[in-house]
Amino acid sequence: MHAFVFPGQGAQFIGMGKDLYDNVPMAKEMFDKADEILGFKITDIMFSGTAEQLKQTKVTQPAIFLHSVILAKAIGEQFKPDMVAGHSLGEFSALVAAGALSFEDGLKLVSKRAQAMQKACEANPSTMAAIIGLDDKIVEDVCASIDGVVVAANYNCPGQLVISGSNEAIDAACAKLTEAGAKRALKLNVGGAFHSPLMEPARVELEAAIKAAPFQKPICPVYQNVDAKPHTDPETIKANLIAQLTAPVRWTQIVRNMLADGATEFTELGPGSVLQGLIKKVNREVVCESKQSI
Repeated sequence: MHAFVFPGQGAQFIGMGKDLYDNVPMAKEMFDKADEILGFKITDIMFSGTAEQLKQTKVTQPAIFLHSVILAKAIGEQFKPDMVAGHSLGEFSALVAAGALSFEDGLKLVSKRAQAMQKACEANPSTMAAIIGLDDKIVEDVCASIDGVVVAANYNCPGQLVISGSNEAIDAACAKLTEAGAKRALKLNVGGAFHSPLMEPARVELEAAIKAAPFQKPICPVYQNVDAKPHTDPETIKANLIAQLTAPVRWTQIVRNMLADGATEFTELGPGSVLQGLIKKVNREVVCESKQSI
């Protein structure tokens, strides 16, 4: 069984999607439509902007979504996935690729999500840190012992957990986790504490938009971040998507569940190859490829 997986924020690079735009008429049409929907020429930034411009959350998230979804659409003409999943923002790409959301509605939601997250970050200076080489349980326990907001945010693969919270609480947790034997406690270059309670204002803002958007039954199960389980019911998918901003991304569990349910081949669609690396850490034997173009 073939699984399509979609990356989240951080995988972007200048030039992403340009060959699709140049060589696939349908892709050009979709990119042009995106410029129209967003009200600014995101294609200019994606194809020939500066890294600084591309790094703004309001640009990064739609850019990654566009690259992933347009690529999936171009490839989907040849073959369809049996299951899909996406890491954080990638869950929106997965839902569009599986037909649960239209391209237009997906892009509008991603843009709204990015702006709401940007606002929440500005209101509450906060960050994230990658903890390498410790058992998940130890990381969870240390976070729970810290005064202030700090939680496990991304279960990326065995031995790699990203924590999220206020600047002071992250510093305190990193010091304590290093003492507890972490190989590395590395603060990430991100705008704020994604997938933590500090994203509550963004969750509230996004909730109304998700509730109003028309969702369909997807063509295959979508393994969602919040519970790592496969879903096809539109109402459940919506509820999980609303909860996603303040809840952890259970990527390790998603990959394990997909493998248990018969996934034999993974294709990562979109910029970078981060997910391919994480999947290989869960199971070294699995067939996995990254595609950034047709």
